[in-house]
Amino acid sequence: MQKMAELMKLRDECGEGTSGAPVLAGSCLAGNRLILDLYPYGCCHFLWLLKEQREEVVQVEFLRLSANDCFIDTALESLPHLKHLKSVVLRGGCARDEFGSYVPGFLTSLPQNFGNLRCLTHLDLSFNRLSTLPSCIVQLPSLSLLLVSHNRLVALPENFGCLSKLTFFSAMKNQLSGLPQSIGELSMLETLDLSDNGLQLLPEEIGNLHNCTELDLSGNCLLSIPDSLANLKSLHQLRLHSNSLVTVPASLASLPSLASLDLRNNCLRAIPVEIQALPFVCLQGNPLGETEPSLQADKFSARGVRRLSLSSSENSFTVTSEGCEVVLPCGIFFFFPPGATSDPLQIYFQSLEPDPQWVKLRHHDVLLSTVLELQPHGVKFQQEVQIWMPFVSPRTLHQHEVVVRTFCGQSWSDLRTRVEQKRGLMGPVAHCSVLHFSWFLVVCRLVQDECEVPAKGTLLFSSVDPHIKVIFPPGVTKEPRSVKMQVLLVPPKEIDAITAEEGCLASPLLCLSQDSLVDFLKPVRIQLPLPPGVTGLNLDRSRVHLLHGDLEGQTWDDITSQVVLEFTHVFAVFEVTHFSWYWLWYTTKTYIEGIAKKVYERLRLYQVNFIALQRKKDPEQVLLQCVPKHKVDPVVKKLQPRYRGPEPSDMVEMFEGEQFFAAFERGISIDMDRPDCVDGRLSFIFYSHLKNMKEVYVTSPVDRKGQAVKGQVSFYRGAVPENIPEDASRRRRGSDSLWLATLPIKLPQLKPRWDENASPLCGFSFPPLNLGSAETGYLTQANLLSIARRVGPDWQTIGLNLGLTYQQIERIGHNNREDLDKQILGMLFSWAQQNSKDPDCVSKLIAAMKESGRQDIADEVETIIDLGRQKYNESIRRVGLEQGSSTEDSAIA
Repeated sequence: MQKMAELMKLRDECGEGTSGAPVLAGSCLAGNRLILDLYPYGCCHFLWLLKEQREEVVQVEFLRLSANDCFIDTALESLPHLKHLKSVVLRGGCARDEFGSYVPGFLTSLPQNFGNLRCLTHLDLSFNRLSTLPSCIVQLPSLSLLLVSHNRLVALPENFGCLSKLTFFSAMKNQLSGLPQSIGELSMLETLDLSDNGLQLLPEEIGNLHNCTELDLSGNCLLSIPDSLANLKSLHQLRLHSNSLVTVPASLASLPSLASLDLRNNCLRAIPVEIQALPFVCLQGNPLGETEPSLQADKFSARGVRRLSLSSSENSFTVTSEGCEVVLPCGIFFFFPPGATSDPLQIYFQSLEPDPQWVKLRHHDVLLSTVLELQPHGVKFQQEVQIWMPFVSPRTLHQHEVVVRTFCGQSWSDLRTRVEQKRGLMGPVAHCSVLHFSWFLVVCRLVQDECEVPAKGTLLFSSVDPHIKVIFPPGVTKEPRSVKMQVLLVPPKEIDAITAEEGCLASPLLCLSQDSLVDFLKPVRIQLPLPPGVTGLNLDRSRVHLLHGDLEGQTWDDITSQVVLEFTHVFAVFEVTHFSWYWLWYTTKTYIEGIAKKVYERLRLYQVNFIALQRKKDPEQVLLQCVPKHKVDPVVKKLQPRYRGPEPSDMVEMFEGEQFFAAFERGISIDMDRPDCVDGRLSFIFYSHLKNMKEVYVTSPVDRKGQAVKGQVSFYRGAVPENIPEDASRRRRGSDSLWLATLPIKLPQLKPRWDENASPLCGFSFPPLNLGSAETGYLTQANLLSIARRVGPDWQTIGLNLGLTYQQIERIGHNNREDLDKQILGMLFSWAQQNSKDPDCVSKLIAAMKESGRQDIADEVETIIDLGRQKYNESIRRVGLEQGSSTEDSAIA
């Protein structure tokens, strides 16, 4: 009675419709489906519906309730009345706490009569607080899919094998320490996910799962695995990474269907040769003896294949039939297996800057490396050569993947690539295998899911958003064809930036392509999630727009009236016969094509700032860089100790691979003979993840002895990229539209360091100096004056490295605070007087200059000393000859 009173009170708080039903309650019931997990107090609505519309509710086959609902236990008591239930979802995690973590549901058990649901085939209890599996579950005779992930299970019941029809079981992220022997009785089980538990031992009976195709045991505490796993003849994927395995049975290599074996991050010190030879095995993160078997090439190295480490001055190497490993100075790693070539072959290599004229990036691609050219082109190896290429790690890989792209004759194609960690390198490497050499680079592209479509049809899911799927019915094609899917998630802030006043919402972008020019014989069914915040319960069909875009994203057409749109509570479903871009919008605007075009263009733009800094020790040395907005502060902070200059420019937008120029103006110029200088301007290509930086020396034709030169550097757009939208191309035409930013550059006044009519010592009086020894040569007072002319504002650093105290440096600076030249002379001659009797003082001076970053002065001092040493040796020989002659004359006399 108390619960019913609470429910009645809650009903009043929720509000009622015209029929007396709580708002939205009636609309949640659609045919044989009742979806209530998306709304607060969904369990309250369920109980109200069961009372008011009992005849309809008891026929429901698919039910979803939120386990975060405070009335979930009350609702569970009524579930056994729904005898026709086939699918029940009672997930927690529908809410988040103040730290953003999922809040587990309230479920700790299920009522015993829950086992009376004889038709139930699908049960999802994920993200709850179950410490034991409710005993009523094993009484469900039709259950085929069971999900209990993200709970607190410590064990499974001994009679778990009673679920004879179970095909899918996920218990990831629990606290299981063992498995019952009866698990081997699940003869129909196809997918078993026990990752992220505390399993220490597996029963031998696990080898009886003959229909199992996917087994995930990663993230446990396994020391070994039973040999019976070799009986799983249907196994396609086996994940054993992040355990404590010290060995694995060699019999795993004989599994006929195995296509993926993940053994990363274990304690393997010895691996059977049969396992090592598998082309799809992953072994990184294992302490494999004294070798480096984190990559397959390293395994062969342990067998005696020679290893070549090339220097920066080399541009080729020779490969023989015995095979070899090669490491280039830039960190690129090759493995040529024995027999890759029958005759000795000279390989030439070079690293090239990417040129957008021939390095064609696709939409939403990001370049992560320079271009590697390997010659001779077109020569086919007898076995695959493996290549590991370092790359700049992208910010996020949620919807992107890293691939190696190669130029094959007339176009670029993507190779099958794995991202790995190579020992000795700080960052990741992209691993691929090739049979011939050409040009190679590493790019980041949208995740590409693909499948082969047979005549009997198939199903393709997106790995980025599993809610996006494409259904190919039987008879859709006569000949098998390959289909590719890419999904681009659209951040709401990008839409708000363009459509803040329109209040538009949009789904993820879906791109479909195929290798055939012929349309499908039957319509292909596509499922897209509704835009965020929109559900089938509050949907206004007049605001829904389905857009179709060409592959270049240049045009977007509203095809809503040309297709039949069906809606569920969270999905939109439609059918097409040809592939391209598809985008679902929800807006009050009738003409949405133009807005979509602007948003799509914005998704491809990068916000950047320009930097122009001058080296503190040499203001004529200028550093120019184009930096993505999110990297500006750390880049400037890193450069501040050595450079000074104005604040970065205002933000501008650029496309990946877009050309721009830097022009020095108002009395400042650069060397026109530079190869990257076009019509007096420096040429750049913007790549968001590469360093768009150049350091140049500038000069001024203006006489700087009288005054400083206040010039500037301006940045201008270059050639319009070929594949940018037409609207963006038009905005880049005209002289004013090419200008991007201008930053000031100031060259200080050049004044004589010492007045020609004044004493070279500027009033200082020092006794004559001869530093060094007669054997090594002396540094005289004139030599020190020459050195002083080369020293600048860094004199204090040099003085400290020479051994002067802070007090001495401060006193010299204070006494001569109006004259830099006197400060430098005071420092040098004070040091010289203190060390005039030290025979090693010259070598100390050279070391101090090098330590202070003044290699130029160190070289000058070494030149002076070498010259003095030559003169001393010549004088010794001359004196020696004279003495020899005198002795001979005396003997004759």
